Amino acid sequence: MGVSPPAPALGEFEQLVLFALLRLGNGAFGAAIHREIVSRAGRDISPAAVYVTLDRLEAKRMVCSYVGTPSQVRGGRRRKHYLLDTAGQRALLRAYRTFLAMVGGLQTELDALALSVSPPAQTVRTVYGRW
Repeated sequence: MGVSPPAPALGEFEQLVLFALLRLGNGAFGAAIHREIVSRAGRDISPAAVYVTLDRLEAKRMVCSYVGTPSQVRGGRRRKHYLLDTAGQRALLRAYRTFLAMVGGLQTELDALALSVSPPAQTVRTVYGRW
């Protein structure tokens, strides 16, 4: 039995796109992924950045896509839907585990950092949940 190759490293924005796709579920479309990132991460990003990243992730075989049926609401145009592929799942899990390993045991320091930067309304625990 062979060992799977390690999942490739993801850039920060690639992680955001994959997390949004995971949250929305397979079959999500680019505009919904864009809205999810803007609302959850508070990032002011262009929709084009999401589509470029989805294309790059598809080239890396981390996501795949299919074109849906035409919609009256969209003037008969078809919508492209995205699926999180196995390589994308592995890479996202690796990024998440790496993040948890790096922040583990730093709660006090991160809370102090959160209080020292603007706005001081949230602590890191509020943002990331429990460790």
